[in-house]
Amino acid sequence: MITRRQALASALGASALALAPPVPSAFAQGSAVGTIRVDALPSVVEAWGPNLPMVQAELKRTLVEILGPSLQPGAGTRLVVTIGRLWLSSSTRGTGLTGAHEDFLESTATLYDRSGRPLASYPIRSTEPATGAGLLPLPEADWFRLRALARNNAWWVRRYIAG
Repeated sequence: MITRRQALASALGASALALAPPVPSAFAQGSAVGTIRVDALPSVVEAWGPNLPMVQAELKRTLVEILGPSLQPGAGTRLVVTIGRLWLSSSTRGTGLTGAHEDFLESTATLYDRSGRPLASYPIRSTEPATGAGLLPLPEADWFRLRALARNNAWWVRRYIAG
């Protein structure tokens, strides 16, 4: 049974929420992104060596392409995407029950203001099927899989920062 005090508190809480201004994403607050940087944790650099620059370049290129008009060189907001983990599955026999046959890229997208203060941070995990769209017999299959992961991650970054 609801008491009179609980009903009154619920009504007051609901009206306070209705009167509160909506909380937009940090990106939608009129702060256009001025620069984009893609970093990687030292463990990722060590593990992926010569493949990592391609992943970073693809991630940045895709972000520039999909953020398009919201990129304004000289604007105070910086977007920094840090790659935390990168994994290509060695098994490509379907999807498995636990996602064991998927490649993944984990990153953190952080927006910083002009003074370097973080505005918002979003952990992101992108997954792609390890089958590599049927390209497995090709020697460059891993390269295609890494590019697909980078593009997938960029789209998730856009989703989170653009709201």
